[in-house]
Amino acid sequence: MTKMTAEQLNSRLNQFTGTENWHRYNGLFPKMLLTDGALYLAENAGAYWIFDAICSHQRKALKDPMLRNFQFWTLKVSPDKKAVLTCERDSNDIAITQKLEYTDFPLPEIKIWVQPIGDGNYCAYLPSEH
Repeated sequence: MTKMTAEQLNSRLNQFTGTENWHRYNGLFPKMLLTDGALYLAENAGAYWIFDAICSHQRKALKDPMLRNFQFWTLKVSPDKKAVLTCERDSNDIAITQKLEYTDFPLPEIKIWVQPIGDGNYCAYLPSEH
């Protein structure tokens, strides 16, 4: 896989508005679905690990009444390639934080939203797809 530049990736991600499909993420996390844009991010930025991290925090997140309805995830990458993944209930109300000592994620920041879609399933998507 040839890696895209940050500009190319951002340009392509901005084209996702809505989704035509929901994709089952994987067998370890059978309740998590990805939209077309979220799947594109995972495949083209080598970012499946972001969704692994989000899924790994669901046990804690789903105990929080506000996070059961909506989760605002943000990955911020510093120039030294360290990163912080956070989940907010609302603006500036951080519920979950995970620090990463290294990442080669190409963008300085990405936002992913997660919300229930029925039958106990949750869907991860790009904000532009909402």
